[in-house]
Amino acid sequence: MVESNSVQRDPSHPFGPGCTNLAALRLGAEVVYASDDFFADRQRMLQAESPIFYPDRFDDHGKWMDGWETRRRRRPGHEYSIVRLGRPGIIRGVNLCTRHFTGNYPPSASIDVCLVEGDPDQATEWVSLLPAVELQGDADNFFDVYSDQAWSHVRLNIFPDGGIARLRVFGQVYKDWASASPGGIVDLAALENGSQALICNDAHFGAMENLITPGNARNMGEGWETRRRRQPGYDWVIIALGHPGRITRIEVDTAHFKGNYPDQCSLQAASAPAGGAQAIAAQSLYWETLLPKQHLQADRLHRFDEQINSDLGAVSHVRLCIYPDGGVARLRLWGSIGG
Repeated sequence: MVESNSVQRDPSHPFGPGCTNLAALRLGAEVVYASDDFFADRQRMLQAESPIFYPDRFDDHGKWMDGWETRRRRRPGHEYSIVRLGRPGIIRGVNLCTRHFTGNYPPSASIDVCLVEGDPDQATEWVSLLPAVELQGDADNFFDVYSDQAWSHVRLNIFPDGGIARLRVFGQVYKDWASASPGGIVDLAALENGSQALICNDAHFGAMENLITPGNARNMGEGWETRRRRQPGYDWVIIALGHPGRITRIEVDTAHFKGNYPDQCSLQAASAPAGGAQAIAAQSLYWETLLPKQHLQADRLHRFDEQINSDLGAVSHVRLCIYPDGGVARLRLWGSIGG
């Protein structure tokens, strides 16, 4: 069953809370092969920014387009590209965005997947994830997919040729915890370890998922930032850990946030039962304190260890509260899996 772009979607989380773009450059995704990219380079298709259009920009090959675009095919067959996902993951949906492609978008497309070490070769067995579907030009084309297996690569087939502005592959990063050492210290909140940003009360200036993204933020736009609070209260975000564990060190990084960092922060935590994001948010009101209120400073990495409530044991979810509002670049929760 496939649902097209006629379904109303939340643009920040089109396939539900916790889904991340596995084909994001910031996760290490790369287009490792394209049968043709004469008009527009294959790697543009993975850019994080929304596609743009310059009416008067041309290069040696013709009209400059922000995306992947092949030449006009003059023989039987179709064009395709292969993308190595930033991390292997369980895919829940895709967006085959054709923004600004009007008379040059593919009428249809399909997606195959595989799970391999390294990159695919001629012997690789591909599995159909999304059968051929019709596309609309100059549009976001969303399609749900259903698979419980983790995949490392996707093959985007376009029929017969044309341009795709952006490829987004939404799902959850898969982490094989069976091989992890029970006593080893890992970042339980890291996106690459299967953590998910589930829900927040506000993300006006920066997405909540940025908190758990690999690497350091390059600017304020790569952090989580709320609007200016004009009423009593505070802002918060809930993170589902990649694996339940005992947290022994907390890092709250306010890099690049100088006139807009939170005055204080605290964390609550629990071993929460499975459920929807809204249900977990309601439960979180009564979670125990993991880290009591701590004052923050501008543009600084804060480390907390002795202040942590060690009596909680293993937890599966945390709620970061910031007082009263502002921006945080990264949240790292270091600990060991299990109790």
